[in-house]
Amino acid sequence: MSKTSKTRVPSALVAASAPPRTRPSNYPEPFASQMAGREKQPLADVFGLRNFGVNRTRLAPGARSALHHRHSRQDEFVYVLEGEPTLVGEADTILLRPGMCAGFPAGGAAHHLENRSQSDVVYLEIGDRQEGDQVFYPADDLEAVMGADGRWRFTRKDGSPY
Repeated sequence: MSKTSKTRVPSALVAASAPPRTRPSNYPEPFASQMAGREKQPLADVFGLRNFGVNRTRLAPGARSALHHRHSRQDEFVYVLEGEPTLVGEADTILLRPGMCAGFPAGGAAHHLENRSQSDVVYLEIGDRQEGDQVFYPADDLEAVMGADGRWRFTRKDGSPY
């Protein structure tokens, strides 16, 4: 613990023991309820990391990682720990297995993961936290912008708020 900090930050922990995110989804309704079966454990937050995020994410059978999306500024990376998620891209689908990883450059193809299996899927997702990052959802009337406070602001595609 630093002399100026009053909060004790751990040096290490068992990732599976990290507390889950308090809200299952940041999406507004009707989209938030579509994330049923997804649980995120924000690992980077436990250590006070501010420049990038790392989540340990569990998808129950039938769940998906996110709405189909792409970021304007954020690169994303996923590494599969358990199970077999299906990566849904713009032009193809790929069955991932433990030990496989996938990367999504900023401005690249829209994507998301689905658990089409009968077992849980667990993976790490890593991305940065750039102010002004925009997220585009090609199949949904939704857009998002990362504010200076690190919070997502959601609107419809015409700019009207949710």
